[in-house]
Amino acid sequence: MTATTSGLPTAPPRRASAPALTSVFVRLKLTLLRNGLRQSGARTAVYVTSVVLTLLLAAAMIPGFLLMRGNAGAASLAVLATAVLALAWTVMPLFLPGGDETLDPSRLVMLPLPPGPLVRALFSASLVGIGPLFTLCLALGATLSLARGAAGVVTAVLAVPLVALVCVALSRAVAAANVRLLTSRRGRDLAVLSGLVIAVGMQLVNFGATSLSRSGGLAALEPAAEVTGWLPPAAAIAAVDAASRGDHASAAARLLLTVAALVALVYWWQRSLVKLMTAPDGSTIGAADGRSAKERRGSGLLARLLPGGRTGAVMERSLRYILRDPKTKAAWITALAVGAIVPLLNAFQGTGSIYFACFASGMLGLQMYNQFGQDTSAFWMVAQTISTAADAYAELRARALTLLAITVPYMILVTTVTAAVLGDWSSLPSALGLAFSLLGAMVATGAVASASFAFSIPQDSGFKNVAPGQAGLAWISIFGGMFVSALVCSPVIGAMVYLRVTDHHGLLWTLLPGGVLYGALVVPAGLKPAAARTAKRLPEILAAVSKG
Repeated sequence: MTATTSGLPTAPPRRASAPALTSVFVRLKLTLLRNGLRQSGARTAVYVTSVVLTLLLAAAMIPGFLLMRGNAGAASLAVLATAVLALAWTVMPLFLPGGDETLDPSRLVMLPLPPGPLVRALFSASLVGIGPLFTLCLALGATLSLARGAAGVVTAVLAVPLVALVCVALSRAVAAANVRLLTSRRGRDLAVLSGLVIAVGMQLVNFGATSLSRSGGLAALEPAAEVTGWLPPAAAIAAVDAASRGDHASAAARLLLTVAALVALVYWWQRSLVKLMTAPDGSTIGAADGRSAKERRGSGLLARLLPGGRTGAVMERSLRYILRDPKTKAAWITALAVGAIVPLLNAFQGTGSIYFACFASGMLGLQMYNQFGQDTSAFWMVAQTISTAADAYAELRARALTLLAITVPYMILVTTVTAAVLGDWSSLPSALGLAFSLLGAMVATGAVASASFAFSIPQDSGFKNVAPGQAGLAWISIFGGMFVSALVCSPVIGAMVYLRVTDHHGLLWTLLPGGVLYGALVVPAGLKPAAARTAKRLPEILAAVSKG
């Protein structure tokens, strides 16, 4: 009791109870979702389509698991599927930081909410959505394929909600622990790189499916399932299988392990929320100054390694774009990853060829296209330094040297490793020669395309690489340039085919010096007309790259 100025006692202010706070957050989630869908018909259509696709996938997934019932590999498949789903829940907040703005804890910093009830309210609101529904369907299907007997059914009843709760808690704990990162520039960089993760993941899934088909069925999954079966939340699914087989001790241990993981995740989540709401932000000016000092030291070393004059300045600027600009960084990392994944995965599967290593030079050669568009509106500063064709040639040559400095050693490494995996050392010189000639052709045609078909790259979206109205320019620049590049390096391709068809395999080594010399001659042959065209069309290029 407290006293007022009139002397009458008054009751202390009452805090909202946990159930009341939980209901408020759930209603808030539903209200924000409803109001968000009312903003545009496109958003409503996308959400409804995602719900329908999720329900259709669930409708197909549950019968699929039921068909696996009694199969020797059903347990391995169910456990690993749950583990993959949990992994998706883990990385989802890192690559989709804006996917659920209604649950961003940084928006609640100024509210006087106690940590315990806040976590329970956020947890309940997190269970509303498509993701938890899909997780429940997968867990239900997995348990239906394994549950047998009374013990198995009871364990399944406990396992299904445990899987969903652990997945949601894992996602929210990771998001809360990294909320400072996800709302910063580095977090936006991470979101841009989500396309790379999808591309790499698809290649790994393809590799795994091929290996599985060759190994004789689901029996090859058992070693991985044995290990994964002790990692929550897959441990809960493995507990259903253990209980159905009569191994009650193992089933109880796996369930307890899953419950302990859920408690630990909720505790970690709560601690992260407390730190978020009470600790100062670490992204201070002092920290930024420290990074700047480190960057200045790196800049000095980089300046000493690069040539002097305009060439070194342009190369340093291009390298800094690769390291700092999200779109440029994503394009380079994707090219580096795909350029290695395609030849190496095919080589490991035994179906590849050493000439697949040309993907490395091809993917990185594409970075030469639309050189000025990568600068976006900042290109006007570069344009101030270009008044003649000689200035444009120096600019383009330095950009080409930056690309070659990264691509040449990387291309040699990928080709050599591919040859080692295949054991085809005799074809290494011809493959390298073809890769060098292709790289030279793409650098040459990329310079011409940059001057002729420049287009803007929007910086306000992680998923748009072409400004509205410029898609035709992008198609002509990239795909037209790739076709012309194939024509340009056709002499080297024709020489290789001729030597193989006529059984002159002993002369294939000559393609290495021939390809290097051909590529070295083709690059300046493309840079000179590109420079003249750049100097002539400089106002048009500046207008095109500044459009987005």
